[in-house]
Amino acid sequence: MTVTIVGAQLGDEGKGGVVDVFSDAADIIVRYQGGDNAGHTVVEDDEEYKLSLVPSGAIRGKIGVLGNGCVVNPRTLFTEIDKLQDRGLSPDVRVARRAHVILPYHRVIDGIEEDTKEDDDLAAGTTGRGIGPTYEDKAGRRGIRIGDLLDPEVLRARLEYVVPQKRELLSSVYGVDPDEIEDPENAFDIDALYEEYKSYGERLKEEGMTVNSGAFLTQAIEDGNKVMLEGAQGTSLDIDHGVYPYVTSSNPSAGAASVGTGLGVTTVGQGEVIGVIKAYLSRVGTGPLPTELGDIDEQTAGSGTTAEDEIASYIRDRGGEYGTVTGRPRRVGWIDMPMLRHATRTNGFTGIAVNHIDVLAGLETVKVGHSYTLDGEEQLTMPTTTEEWGQCEPNYREFDGWDDVDWKQVSEQGYEALPENAQEYLDYISSELSVPVYAVGVGAERDETIIRKHPF
Repeated sequence: MTVTIVGAQLGDEGKGGVVDVFSDAADIIVRYQGGDNAGHTVVEDDEEYKLSLVPSGAIRGKIGVLGNGCVVNPRTLFTEIDKLQDRGLSPDVRVARRAHVILPYHRVIDGIEEDTKEDDDLAAGTTGRGIGPTYEDKAGRRGIRIGDLLDPEVLRARLEYVVPQKRELLSSVYGVDPDEIEDPENAFDIDALYEEYKSYGERLKEEGMTVNSGAFLTQAIEDGNKVMLEGAQGTSLDIDHGVYPYVTSSNPSAGAASVGTGLGVTTVGQGEVIGVIKAYLSRVGTGPLPTELGDIDEQTAGSGTTAEDEIASYIRDRGGEYGTVTGRPRRVGWIDMPMLRHATRTNGFTGIAVNHIDVLAGLETVKVGHSYTLDGEEQLTMPTTTEEWGQCEPNYREFDGWDDVDWKQVSEQGYEALPENAQEYLDYISSELSVPVYAVGVGAERDETIIRKHPF
């Protein structure tokens, strides 16, 4: 059996916590796309673990798999594994041999490309981790895969083919001499890259970490194991179904759970698909955001003075809305129902988990972007182009706010202990999406999630 966990908005919905809560019944946790740009935080017994590549279930001692749809930075992977081991954990992480490798030149090019895009207001707010350039090489059939690290001759041949291309790209397209870059990572030195990444291959082989993802997972399911599939980012950052070009370079939506793991679509489709929703909206990066509260630049500078700016700052501070990977303050807005209707249809949610209900406590009024007005007509879902989305005016519905309470006690007592107005808010979301609420997050701790139905 499989359960797929998908972000329903723009990332940062708290998927890692939901995976951690539901993974008690799972045997294997699989990441099916993205790379170390996918920060998630798990809290266990007052211990906070910030992860960007290792699957969330590692904290629970589950087998973690990075599927073939992922792009993997071995430096990040082994750094995270070593840090977890230093804290007394023994993470069991497997890596698909078909997954592609992020190399230092990807990171250098990522930064240069993003700087260039900023001049045309096309910057996607990337983390600079080399994710996009790695997926570009994958599509261009010049990538290096995890399996290639295991064979020194193949690795050497791949590097000798691609590194000269990267040097030519820098000099001919961007006017940058690769030999003049301050480059502590030896990003364009074939010999240095070969020695370093050959050593990663040796460690992967010695520790038995690599797998044929599809075969490994299929056999595991046939043997009776329960598998949880974990997406990174969110549906509106999906390169096909998101607010292009302000998107990630892969498919966070549920369809990629099959492609990015090697499991058949019928296997994934027979399981549950849980959409993770934040009780408000947040994102890092540029692009339209119809329900945004105030101006992020003024709020960051401390000069925001409007009522919306004050509400945004209140939510941001209570919710800790700063990027796990980048530390950047996130833009904040009211929940956007057209976005959630789009995500529900695209992914086929069978249930939803709503996080951070506690963050909105104390507000007199809580708003919801129920629909948009575009060209004089009401729209219940997102338009297909980002330009049209930017022209949408939100139509709000207002809910009476709820008081701050002892959320730990509420989580112990269950759903009916939630403030009545918070329940009304959740009932509205569930009704509009025609999907039941499986879980409600009221705090950062694992035991501060109310489970109404367990997907396993």
